[in-house]
Amino acid sequence: MPVLRTAVIGVGYLGRFHAQKYAQAADCRLVAVVDASEAARTRVGAETGARPVADYHELLGEVDAVSVVTPTPAHYQIALDFLRSGAHVLVEKPITETVGQAHALIAAARDADRVLQVGHLERFNPAVLAAEPFLRTPRFIECHRLAPYRERGTDVNVVLDLMIHDIDIVQAIVGSPIASLEAVGAPVFSDEIDIANARIRFENGCVANTTASRVSLKTERKLRLFEDDAYLSIDLQQRILTVIRKRAGGPAEGQLPVTIEEQNFEQGDALRAEIESFLECARHGKEPVVSGEDGLRALETAIRITEEVAASAHRR
Repeated sequence: MPVLRTAVIGVGYLGRFHAQKYAQAADCRLVAVVDASEAARTRVGAETGARPVADYHELLGEVDAVSVVTPTPAHYQIALDFLRSGAHVLVEKPITETVGQAHALIAAARDADRVLQVGHLERFNPAVLAAEPFLRTPRFIECHRLAPYRERGTDVNVVLDLMIHDIDIVQAIVGSPIASLEAVGAPVFSDEIDIANARIRFENGCVANTTASRVSLKTERKLRLFEDDAYLSIDLQQRILTVIRKRAGGPAEGQLPVTIEEQNFEQGDALRAEIESFLECARHGKEPVVSGEDGLRALETAIRITEEVAASAHRR
């Protein structure tokens, strides 16, 4: 198996973890870590044995696969340059700032016959994966993603920072176009939206109610899905899947009318799974779990929600 030459572009808080996973991956050599901050690139380079580089242009044509973990405004140009140079690209979410840029990246990956994967990490959460066999026709989905306020990540609003994870999961599960959506939200501690709620109606009749906050006193990441004869609760943070189903044939005397199954999963390492999946796709030309098209779809919805929040504020 040929050894893939890799690099991480942007080694701040999250990029540092990307670099660690590449350094540990089999049949992979972390060639370089790139960051404008000398302190960041020197530290992560020392930790991983990779060459610290200030300008990513030095690596064009010199690596086979990269993670782009910069602030969102830089995603497009960096990812585009690497795709055109022949590298496979894993770009953190949101895929780009604009829908047009996302379309351009998808086209560039297609033209270069390279893998473009988007870093929607929750797709690799073991509780989400375990729920898939139980998902048939959800009628109502409720999502809560709450976090305390931190300066990190406030270059984008809470919809693009946090809610977009649940948007991606919900749209992947429902598999139907959006018929309409309503949204409200407000800035609290930053100049961007810090708390938001969206109600999304899909053409197949499913309704999703999503709430995201980065000004909460607690951390919570939960999805609740309701079907005709079942209720699924997915605790993304604790990795717990609870499935409550209507008992077939009705309950016997003394039985509950439902069955309750709960599965607990080890904390595991979703980022490692994501990167290993990306490297596998790069080696064999496979379709990634979260494609550029998936990233585009989530971005389009997140932007619609952001615009609706702004419109609802003007109507008040």
